[in-house]
Amino acid sequence: MITQTERLIIRPFTEQDCEALYLMNSNPAMLKYIPTAAFTSREQAVELFHQVIQADYQQHGFGRWAVEHKADKRVIGFCGPKFIAEFNEVELGYRYFPEYWGTGIGTEAASAALAEFKRFGIEQTIALILEGNLGSEGVAKRVGMHLREQNEFMGHKVNIYAKLL
Repeated sequence: MITQTERLIIRPFTEQDCEALYLMNSNPAMLKYIPTAAFTSREQAVELFHQVIQADYQQHGFGRWAVEHKADKRVIGFCGPKFIAEFNEVELGYRYFPEYWGTGIGTEAASAALAEFKRFGIEQTIALILEGNLGSEGVAKRVGMHLREQNEFMGHKVNIYAKLL
């Protein structure tokens, strides 16, 4: 486990989480502001787990973390760091199933995750947020991030929020 809050457990993803990864990456509502195609097979989630998430854990010592809801005993999204080579910086990223939007989960998880970043040698972080994603911008602001600049990422305009830890 990385950390926990009153409602959440934040931990590394395991292979048992591949179904949740598939659902997160195939849900159109969750992908509205994500510049990638929706998954069409569960094998894509297994590939994501092994080739991206596990690779990040091995290469950097950190990567996206599963967010498990204590009451529901299920993975409801992710929150955590990812090294973004294009910017040579570590991003705080997060995504949750729509039924948890507006419940404070995003801010709760992001605050708890950020508190652990220094343990992984992360001194500053960014959030790459596609234009129009007001929910994600709200989370970034509530955890003390400030708009640094507008830029492009994966062919899309993004607002880059930043924070020194």
